[in-house]
Amino acid sequence: MATAPKPTTAKKESTGSNLFASLTIVICIIIGVLIWKFVMGHPGNFGEDGQPLPGNFPGMIYKGGVIVPILFGMLLMVIVFSIERYIVISKAAGSGSVEVFVRKIQTLLSAGNIESAMTECDKQKGSVANVIKSGLKKYREVEADQGLDTEQASLAIQKDIEEATALEMPMLEQNLTIIATLVSVGTLVGLLGTVTGMIKSFAALATAGAPDQAALANGISEALINTATGIAVSTIAIIMYNIFTSKIDKLTYSIDEAGFSIVQTYASTHK
Repeated sequence: MATAPKPTTAKKESTGSNLFASLTIVICIIIGVLIWKFVMGHPGNFGEDGQPLPGNFPGMIYKGGVIVPILFGMLLMVIVFSIERYIVISKAAGSGSVEVFVRKIQTLLSAGNIESAMTECDKQKGSVANVIKSGLKKYREVEADQGLDTEQASLAIQKDIEEATALEMPMLEQNLTIIATLVSVGTLVGLLGTVTGMIKSFAALATAGAPDQAALANGISEALINTATGIAVSTIAIIMYNIFTSKIDKLTYSIDEAGFSIVQTYASTHK
């Protein structure tokens, strides 16, 4: 019953994270629209004929059409969620190298110095240290309980580590699903902009007499700009997703390695 408040805390943190994600998505889309409308669409970027000035890249982007601000918003989402995940995962890793920390814990466990190992956890901080410290506390508890045999005590330690991991680690993947979604959605939205641009281009070619060269150029420009922006969003999203999943896997492996050492140390010293 002592661990009952933990799931409640995790639920509150999850609710707060969901609210943050929802607000971030809305705000990023709004900022994307504002950038497209007032920065890229500034009158100074266009000539008297309404076409972008020669070599004026913001003006050309503005002519990419109304799908461009949505892509801008998605690009901002990737950046914001990547920064947020970087901060969360860095805090989970703690104040120092996780590999060095795990090696210290293993060395102290081999020496039977549980108190010093717990002190190292306090110094390291973060989710990894919290899980390992929970396992060390359970180690001390089962060691004092004379009613448990070695196998039962080892299972109790292992179960405690698994429960602590279940509470700590899922938060690391909280917003990764959004980044993963943007990998495919960014490409699809960019493709939608490409199609609309090509439709405009063919419409310009279909006019009676000489084709409307300005409309044709704008349609092709819209298609290419949307394609490039969509690819940029997807590329950045997939790179960041792979980086963060790799970091999370590394933390999970460190927890498993340290947890296995705790269980094995108890089993070998309490035969």
